[in-house]
Amino acid sequence: MTGGKEMFDVKGLTFKYPQSQEPTLKNIDFTIKTGEVFGLLGPSGVGKSTTQKILVKLLGNYKGTVLYKGKDLRSYGKGFYEEIGVGFEMPVHFAKLTAMENLLFFSKLYRSKADIELLLKRVGLFDDKDKKVSEFSKGMKVRLNFVRALLNNPQMLFLDEPTNGLDPINARILKEMIKDFKANGGTVLLTTHLMNDVDELCDNVAFMSAGQIVEIDTPKNLKLKYGERKVEVEYKDSGEIAKTTFDLDNLGNNESFLSLIKTKEIVTLHSQETTLDNIFIRVTEVKENV
Repeated sequence: MTGGKEMFDVKGLTFKYPQSQEPTLKNIDFTIKTGEVFGLLGPSGVGKSTTQKILVKLLGNYKGTVLYKGKDLRSYGKGFYEEIGVGFEMPVHFAKLTAMENLLFFSKLYRSKADIELLLKRVGLFDDKDKKVSEFSKGMKVRLNFVRALLNNPQMLFLDEPTNGLDPINARILKEMIKDFKANGGTVLLTTHLMNDVDELCDNVAFMSAGQIVEIDTPKNLKLKYGERKVEVEYKDSGEIAKTTFDLDNLGNNESFLSLIKTKEIVTLHSQETTLDNIFIRVTEVKENV
């Protein structure tokens, strides 16, 4: 269930790198509610990483307002990092140390400490805890990176492509852990190009293009907005597979539809709901080509 209070409230956020001609972020607004998974989506180079870096206090000198739990983000000191966990897209570990040595090193940076062995068991790395990270596969490093983001029992997680490079089984484990984190009151900012992850995990999503937010809503509302109110029916006709489409509106009174489902063997029946992949392409291409 999505939370009510605001974890982050961002208004008029604008940021320009010193060497750039144009601002990377151009007056963007969005809110991340406590207890929700918020997706920040868009092609590479549109400002997603810059936005994340501002929210985790790696970049300052921005214009606009960023409130964290109702207070200006700039007013927070080092205690802020006790409350957040960050999983960067490219895992960074000490290759000559074991997995356990890496995690124990980073856990010493925090007051609150999670159960490292339990986390390693959940992601399937417990039996490899004493291996040097240099011996890990890419997928193992991704899972270790995820554990590291949870070391301090954070309230807020920033995850950048958390399942990229994982097989379906291990991707499922991480997604279930994200769901559990949310169920226990945690809040997540998720950036990914895997729209199936977005569909499964996110309560709200914002699509970015050219430094601006061009769409923001729930995945379901976006699919309804950009989809067609039609239903496609495949059926057997004289031994062949035939296909026809009907309007969803007043479908129960459509005599052709009712006759078809009564007299023919139905093979498949699908509403013409669009996908988040199609929405991604449509809303970001439109903005880029304006």
